Amino acid sequence: MTSETTTSTQGELEKLVTDLRGLLASKELDAVPEIKLLRQRLDDGMHSVRDSAVRAAQEAARQAKEAAQAADRYAHDEPWRVAGGALAVGALVGFLLARR
Repeated sequence: MTSETTTSTQGELEKLVTDLRGLLASKELDAVPEIKLLRQRLDDGMHSVRDSAVRAAQEAARQAKEAAQAADRYAHDEPWRVAGGALAVGALVGFLLARR
């Protein structure tokens, strides 16, 4: 799920970058000196945002993987506690559904 979200976010970011570049690539704007500076600043900013987004997605994926590994280790180290907890939650849900 994290990789799908990362791919989707990266795709949206790439589309935004493409749209901005297309808008700023207009030949009529070349005569305005401020536009050249603005293009450079936008390019620098887009590269920075893209790099930050990739790093954030990688960090989120790493944290999710670590959490899954910790849960897996706990389930293997304490199987009866996990089974007991699952039984308790199942009993509670069953009790609440039976009262309806």
